[in-house]
Amino acid sequence: MSLSVYPNAAAAPTGPSRPAARRWRDIALLAGLFAVVIAGLAGLAAATGWAETRDQLMRLTVAQVAILLALSLVNYLFRGARWHLFTQRLGLPTGPVQDIRHFLGGFAMSVTPGRVGELIRMRWLKRETGWSVERTAPLVLVDRASDLAAMALILALSVGLSAGGATLAIPVALLALAAAWIATRPRLLAGGVTWAYRLTGFLPRLMGRVRGAARSLAVFSTGPTLSLSILLGLIGWGAEGYAFHLLLGWMGADIGLWTAMGIFTFATLAGGLTGAPGGVGGAEAAMVALLSIEGVPLEVSIPATAVIRLTTLWFAIGIGLAVFPLAERCAARARG
Repeated sequence: MSLSVYPNAAAAPTGPSRPAARRWRDIALLAGLFAVVIAGLAGLAAATGWAETRDQLMRLTVAQVAILLALSLVNYLFRGARWHLFTQRLGLPTGPVQDIRHFLGGFAMSVTPGRVGELIRMRWLKRETGWSVERTAPLVLVDRASDLAAMALILALSVGLSAGGATLAIPVALLALAAAWIATRPRLLAGGVTWAYRLTGFLPRLMGRVRGAARSLAVFSTGPTLSLSILLGLIGWGAEGYAFHLLLGWMGADIGLWTAMGIFTFATLAGGLTGAPGGVGGAEAAMVALLSIEGVPLEVSIPATAVIRLTTLWFAIGIGLAVFPLAERCAARARG
């Protein structure tokens, strides 16, 4: 299994040793990131006392962990349905099972910086449909924009409806909404690319391709498509936020539904803004800090953070690693 991205399959390196080397490199990256997070949380747990942290973890039952994983699955499936909506609006000749396979398989690349590795979906689409990366690139942009819009709305609702209303979240929500709005304005994006090219004169072919991809976003800018995509995102991300609320309650730290959802959403966005692979490090630090502000002791916030990240980010990566080989085989058969 290779987790590298080659939009132009002909450009992929050849030779029997390269795939194996890339596979071990990717496995080492995943293991390294996981070890860094665990080491950081373990250090905090040691500072507060292992016994208290262990007791909190032991309070969770197998059924409760299963509920957390099920709510994460709700997120993945609803966002996968949104991906299918976008492919159909773009005119791709793909079916729902095929689109869900691409979407879930792309999670294997979630820990690449800025999640750029998820562009592997474009390679699969090229092999299975013959569409160039330039034609399918808008899918990535509109998918990210929809996530930003849904999470910004959840964050705004959380600020307004939570008991305290963390004003720190307001700028992040506004920034996410602004980024989502810009990312779905084809004329604005195309004009920005044109302005940048006229100013710098750099990379005319690349600028032309980016401008073409920006213009093709128009198919997603209709009211029904935008509304349905945001609704699917709200249900998906809301499910994981609700899982965090349940988890805190099971650990004896019920801070309220909207406060819990706001902290989860803010931490996820904050982790993404760091540009770190999967938001690792930044998301965990933000979550522990915000829970502490709400009066949640470290012996609860640390295991809660560890569990929710395992059942969301790392669960998604596990699903992606399981689906990735199937997606690769299907794409290889289509190409052959």
